[in-house]
Amino acid sequence: MHSPEQIRDLLLARFPGAEVTLVTNPGPSAQHSLLLGASHAADMAAWLRDDQALRLDYCSNVTGIDWPEKEITETTKTTVPDPAGGTPKVVETKTKRIQPGCLEVVYHLYSMALKHGPVIIRLRTGNRTDRVTLPSLTPVWRACDFQEREVFDLYGVIFTGHPDLRRILMWDEFKDHPMRKDYVEPDDYEWEPTPHDAVLAKAKAHYPAAAAAAPVAEGLKS
Repeated sequence: MHSPEQIRDLLLARFPGAEVTLVTNPGPSAQHSLLLGASHAADMAAWLRDDQALRLDYCSNVTGIDWPEKEITETTKTTVPDPAGGTPKVVETKTKRIQPGCLEVVYHLYSMALKHGPVIIRLRTGNRTDRVTLPSLTPVWRACDFQEREVFDLYGVIFTGHPDLRRILMWDEFKDHPMRKDYVEPDDYEWEPTPHDAVLAKAKAHYPAAAAAAPVAEGLKS
């Protein structure tokens, strides 16, 4: 089985203009992954499937991740000589920068033919607002179909080339994407026919004053 570094080098040799970055995993599993540039992702995925040494013919799961914008503080250390000839002084300088947010989709690939894996690949959107389009990998691995629909539904990633991109868990009229980290759930719960407990407490704020007590009475009877 090739290492992620070897697969990266093979991809860059096969697709000279592509972007392929090794993403290391510092955890105990040490399952490193490859971040693929979206413009060549579909072609690279097909190559990973068809290359005779890899034959990654099965995608076991597709996962969405929301990375909101965040502020990062970086510290640099500079050694300043002592004018009096003493011990040099180490001065720390802290700078802050904003890391733009994005949505990420992670694919775990295996070879059923050669019995190896996983190889993990990642795709990232341009941002979290108006650049949320990625190529669908369903034409390469049929198992991605429902899972990409789930990522579309819950995170808002639009997969171009998907054969049937529509919501799979939420209904068509549902607003927003529930797995986004900045998602705020509504208070009215107008789809809840018998609100109770915490749901009822939130919903009451939206009831007409004359009817506000009715759900409470109904809740006491049940």
